[in-house]
Amino acid sequence: MDFNKLIQEFKTECDFVSIRSVSQRSRFLMARNGSPDRSSMYSTQGVMIEVLVDGQFAYAATDQLHRESLKQCFLRAKGLAQQAAALKMFLFESSMRGNETGRFKTSVKQSLDSQSIAEIQSRLIKASVDLKTSDKIINTQAYGIYGQTNSLLINSNGLEIEQDYDQMTFDLMSTASDAGESQTRSLGMMNAQAGWEKLDHDFLTRESQRIGNEAVELLTAEECPTGKYDLILAPDQLYLQVHESIGHPLEIDRIIGDERNYAGWSFVSPEDFGTLQYGSELLNVTFDPSVEGELATYAFDDLGIKATKEYVIKDGKLLRGLGSLESQKRSSIPGVASSRATSWNRSPIDRMANINIEPGTSSMDEMIAATEKGVLMQTNRSWSIDDYRNKFQFGCEYGKLIENGKITKTVKNPNYRGISTPFWKALKMVGDESTFEIWGSFYCGKGEPNQIIRVGHAIPTCLFQNVEIFGGHQ
Repeated sequence: MDFNKLIQEFKTECDFVSIRSVSQRSRFLMARNGSPDRSSMYSTQGVMIEVLVDGQFAYAATDQLHRESLKQCFLRAKGLAQQAAALKMFLFESSMRGNETGRFKTSVKQSLDSQSIAEIQSRLIKASVDLKTSDKIINTQAYGIYGQTNSLLINSNGLEIEQDYDQMTFDLMSTASDAGESQTRSLGMMNAQAGWEKLDHDFLTRESQRIGNEAVELLTAEECPTGKYDLILAPDQLYLQVHESIGHPLEIDRIIGDERNYAGWSFVSPEDFGTLQYGSELLNVTFDPSVEGELATYAFDDLGIKATKEYVIKDGKLLRGLGSLESQKRSSIPGVASSRATSWNRSPIDRMANINIEPGTSSMDEMIAATEKGVLMQTNRSWSIDDYRNKFQFGCEYGKLIENGKITKTVKNPNYRGISTPFWKALKMVGDESTFEIWGSFYCGKGEPNQIIRVGHAIPTCLFQNVEIFGGHQ
């Protein structure tokens, strides 16, 4: 289909028009207890057309990729924009959409079709066997999901952008049981823009054995103590803390009320930008869509706005929100290029993307040595946060008690709770590059109708002081 020709035809009937074509494929494979367990394939393809009429944007989508269907799709979008114009509360402009050309492609060594199902499944089966390090292990599983997205965005501003993403997630899990006690240890769902090469044999073997051994170790570990302790969070837990208590509350559509009905809104107000001390002076958070291999790396967002690294929080002070040019104009909040859609049949909305904590200067040994009474926690097990993204509670799989600057024992069922800005103000030490790891969420949900999207978080280990910690299953 010649989309440029359609743009030239359609733009005579409106103030602006864009066509976004998206095709997606994914493969899911799982092994359990030494045997293949699940295998599935998913694919979809379609087009969304967006128009601007009398200061109002509207859109319609179709998976029927022939000229007449696309014409009808355009007319539906045009009709909706005309209806919206009669009720307008804000006037939008075509300058809220991009006008550049460009291309982005994930660097991949083993693409979706380069490896057979049998080859990948054999790696997962072996990992599920390696996870059983003891007769006390009652269940093991290993899975991998590989997604591939190809998108083309063209508009009447002259924009033409093609972006191809390869995204991979996998996890390992081992459950141990003995004398009425059961404990589960996992890898924590690792994510990256990459191919099947992330399922490296040596890495899977090493991590499977560690996870199995730690699941058994937790069976006889002491319960996590309760009280005010210093808290060291490893990147495989801290990324979710960033996701829930920094990423979501800074999405501008939440702040101005668009999201309150479904996923909650935010404790942050428009007046907080440039004034609110969100965390300690050690807290530096960036929106960075340029990190190679991170899950939400891209060159342009889904409105065609060029994405560049920006400080969201600098020296603890809140500077920017996460939102499109539309939201920025409506709210007067400075934002970033983070308007994103999960597929061809969803409109772009304000989403976090790669939201990272910049590395500090402290090594892991230095953070432990600086802790007289504390707990090191790894790998999320449970979480809860209120509708304002303010009060929270997190449970982790694995803990280490720290006493007088040394790790003394393993503790089970470690949990902590707090309130977003006081928690980040309690940040005492930020890990250096040696503690820095890339994580993220493969299943971040938001919007009505719901949109599941990939979000990246590159995080160092961090030390927080005087946090409320407690034990027990949560």
